[in-house]
Amino acid sequence: MLDVCLLGTGGMMPLPYRWLTSLMVRVEGSQLLIDCGEGTQIAAKEAGWTFKAIDVLCVTHFHADHISGLPGLLLTMGNAERTEPLLIIGPKGVEQVVNSLRIIAPELPFPIEFLELTEKTQTITLPHYTIEAFRVQHNVVCYGYSVVLKRAGRFDAVRAEALGLPKPFWGRLQKGETIEYEGQTYEPSCVMGPERKGLKVTYCTDTRPIAAIAEAATGADLFICEGMYGEPDKQEKAKEHKHMTFQEAALLAKKAQPKEMWLTHFSPAFNWPEEYIDEARKIFPASSCGKDGRQITLKFEEE
Repeated sequence: MLDVCLLGTGGMMPLPYRWLTSLMVRVEGSQLLIDCGEGTQIAAKEAGWTFKAIDVLCVTHFHADHISGLPGLLLTMGNAERTEPLLIIGPKGVEQVVNSLRIIAPELPFPIEFLELTEKTQTITLPHYTIEAFRVQHNVVCYGYSVVLKRAGRFDAVRAEALGLPKPFWGRLQKGETIEYEGQTYEPSCVMGPERKGLKVTYCTDTRPIAAIAEAATGADLFICEGMYGEPDKQEKAKEHKHMTFQEAALLAKKAQPKEMWLTHFSPAFNWPEEYIDEARKIFPASSCGKDGRQITLKFEEE
């Protein structure tokens, strides 16, 4: 299963009632954070999530409202006596940007590893899940991310017995190991059924609507998408600043057909996003406004 928490829903600046946009995902003890603007630590505390377990941090782009909270977060993680490495993923230049911010957080008890994105799409395979990065269209290089938890097929005990494999080998095959036994090689596919539907969360913000976003979000269980403006007279402003309206986000969701879409990254002048959600629902009925601290646990479909 995937635990998901939308820490904040604001764009540009934190407000007394709305933190800056960031997302936390928890998978089998591993914790991922996407973006870390000012106030992210407070937002996580309010939502009841911890920092020490974060082992991957994805940066969408290098605007302050998405990364300025990073030095403080690193210091907090260091003060918690963390020693495990932290992987930071982001656009080309992320190592230089983070190291520049670390002037005020120079000494940490844990190493930082960097993975710089250079392609339009890149897949990062981690022990418990996969990250699919895809480039979007902002006024600087910016990426969206899908977190994908795959699900193996069912184990076929009848096939395993027919092959004459001792039971101690069964669990290793289920974990994806290849087994050598009595001069024969056995692949997991010998005893495993076809891969079952897994789980996917797609997150993107600070972008114009492009086909790559709909492609990335296709079949997602949850699509978290920028809705900077809801008002019908803000279309030109959205184009000028390379952002999206509610209606544009809903059109992407209509193409991608996720199970549901949460809108986020609201303009600081946008006080009541819920007033305009009906316009998005006319296009994609499973649309709703994200709220600071909104959480969901996604579970595999029962068969």
